[in-house]
Amino acid sequence: HVQLVESGGGSVPAGGSLTLTCTASGFTVEGHCVAWFRQAPGKEREGVAGIEMDGKPRYADSVLGRFTVSRDWDKNTLSLQMTDLKPEDTGTYYCAAESVPACQRRTRSGLFAPSYDGYSSWGRGTQVTVS
Repeated sequence: HVQLVESGGGSVPAGGSLTLTCTASGFTVEGHCVAWFRQAPGKEREGVAGIEMDGKPRYADSVLGRFTVSRDWDKNTLSLQMTDLKPEDTGTYYCAAESVPACQRRTRSGLFAPSYDGYSSWGRGTQVTVS
């Protein structure tokens, strides 16, 4: 049973930092392409960061230089380290994953994280509030 569970959300002042963790079960993050998304109230979900098969992190322009996405193969987790947080970073943050074969088909067609949002597995989200 594939499951993703996010944790680490909270409320912080502007300029603060948070690290989100996505714990995977039923599959390995090593064998999947993974990503972080967020959704602010009244807005559409947007991609924040992702890691494709090449292992290269990719970021939305709005978080470049402030957020860092990484995987821990031993713990089977995906993390999002967020620094210099801004009020516009407020939202529910979700992690997502899909298998390597699906990644291969997608990236061959030119679709890459963080703009791609058709992942097959999603967590339920964790709230981040920046004031």
